[in-house]
This record gives sequence, C-alpha cells and structure tokens, in this order.
Amino acid sequence: MIVKTLPVEQAVGRKISHDLTLIDPETGFKGARFRRGHVIAEGDVPLLRRMGKSNIPFLELAPDELHEDDAALLLGERMRGAGLELRGPEEGKCTLVAARDGLLLFSDEDIDFINDDPDWLFTTRPNKTPVTKGMAAAAFRIGPLSMERDRVDRARKASPLSVLPWASLPAALVTTGREIYEGTVRDAFLPKLLKKLDVYGAPFLGQTLCPDDRDSILGAASAWLEKGARVIICTGGMSVDADDMTPGAIESMCDDVVFRRIPVIPGANLMLARRGNAFVLGVPASAVFFERTSLDMVLDRLYAGIPPSGAEVRRWGKGGLCRNCVSCSYPGCAFSARS
Repeated sequence: MIVKTLPVEQAVGRKISHDLTLIDPETGFKGARFRRGHVIAEGDVPLLRRMGKSNIPFLELAPDELHEDDAALLLGERMRGAGLELRGPEEGKCTLVAARDGLLLFSDEDIDFINDDPDWLFTTRPNKTPVTKGMAAAAFRIGPLSMERDRVDRARKASPLSVLPWASLPAALVTTGREIYEGTVRDAFLPKLLKKLDVYGAPFLGQTLCPDDRDSILGAASAWLEKGARVIICTGGMSVDADDMTPGAIESMCDDVVFRRIPVIPGANLMLARRGNAFVLGVPASAVFFERTSLDMVLDRLYAGIPPSGAEVRRWGKGGLCRNCVSCSYPGCAFSARS
C-alpha cells in the first residue's frame, strides 16, 4: 500500500480513501463523519480541521491488498451464521446482530484463530449465553487501512457464529414436600418457573404436588411424560436427608443420569437425567430463594437444543460462584458464561 498525504486544503475535490472519524464529547457522537468515496468540498475544510485533520491520506492499494472495509465485509459474510444479521462495514468495522432470540453459539478456538493475526480484532458476547433480537452478538475490525488478501482468506477459514432459536418444549413441575402437599406451606417456586419458561416461549402443562414418597414422585413425573412433557422439573427432596427421595425417583425412571451435582453455587445439588427425548431435572431449594442458579444455565442449554454433558459441567466451576448482585443482570454477567 502506498499512502500519499496532502494538506487538507489541497485535498479539495479528491475522494476520501477511508472513513474519517468524528469524536464529539459534547454530543457523545463517535463515528464516520465523512465516508469512503466522499469528495472533499471547500465547505468541509473547517470541520475537518476541527476534527484534527490537518492532512488527508490517500491510499493506493497493491493488487494483492484489500481495503479495510472490503476485508471486514468478507470476514463478516463468512462469520454470519443462522440467526444473525451483518451491519457495516464502517471504519473497517462490522457488527453481527441477533436476528432472533436464542442462544449464541460459536467455536472458541476459531475466534482465537482469527485473533492470532494481531491485525484482526474480533470480539463477542460470551459463548452459549442468551441474546435477544437486535442485540450485538459480535463485532470485529481490522487495525490497518488495508490487508493482504491471503490474510483475509486465512481468517475466513473460521466457522460462523449462529443464534440457536429457543425450542418450544412443553414443561411440567413436580413439587415434593409434605409441608407443601398438605398445604401448610405455599409453593413459592411456580411463579419463578413460569417467568423463566416465558423467555423460551415454552408451554407449561401443569404442576403436581407430592409427599416425600419415592413412588409418588415417580408416578407424577411419569404421568407428565405420558402427557407430552419434554422437560420435567422436580423440586424439593434433593439433599441427603432421610426424607429426600427425589434423586432416587428420577434415577429409577430415566435411561441415564447426565449429572447428579454441579460445581455452581447457588444450585450445586442440581440433577439432570434423560428419558428418551425428554429431560428430568432435580432442582434444589436454592432455586426458591435465589433469583438465578445453576438451573437457569441448564434451561438455556436445554431449550437451545444443546444439553450439556456431564464432563462439560465439571468445568463450570471457574466463575460459577454467583456474586448475588443487588440488581441482577443475568445473562449479561460472568455467572451465565459457562461455555
């Protein structure tokens, strides 16, 4: 690339080779004030000087080079997977925006692969965390004003990002505890669960109250399976006391137990099991008392169609301790980012 620089007054009548940025602290504006291809007019000179542009560079690219915008656009087209829209380029920068609600998914290794080239700057929201329509999921740019085509082609070997849509899995609740079954204590978890399911657009089939009895829990959960439930949430009886029968009931009715406990607090006693194409969860009492627990992370994964494995959740301990913020920002926090 050859760069020819002219004083701003001598640049009048020439096309700008790249976007020129205006930063205005008073209005809060930061962006391209003059876009690539704009022909500089006499009236632009005072503003350009206020922008700190005493000289204007003009680029002459070699045949094997790409302009920053063209390079960013090529990578953006490659990285835009299902459920994402591409915005830009502007100033060599593109943004991938969620076109639907769902779970952001990408290869951690591929993002690192792109960033191994120090002139690429690719950043994302945390992997396997919820995003909503219109939210920026990733943004990237190149540092220089141009890049060799072979370096662009290298970056385009990375796999695309995507937003997995929420699946409409019918859910049911089995609430265990003699005190709730007999009506001496009111169940406080149902309203919390309905709020969570609403995010996924998931139908709720109903609730069954059970005493601390293995056969009762087993019968209630099995009945919901027969009625078409794909996610059955069993609350209560998940500890190690003599009256805690829920884990045994879940294990006896399911094909396999994905995990029995999870290194996340609150919610360490969470259990996930599978029966056919349905999932049964044993949820500890912490889900009643805390706004967010390990249950939220696992529900995100189930409703996105990528349930976690037992080996995967064993790695969730790093950052798995909730800060219990006064104002909860989940999923926009480190606690949700258990990729």
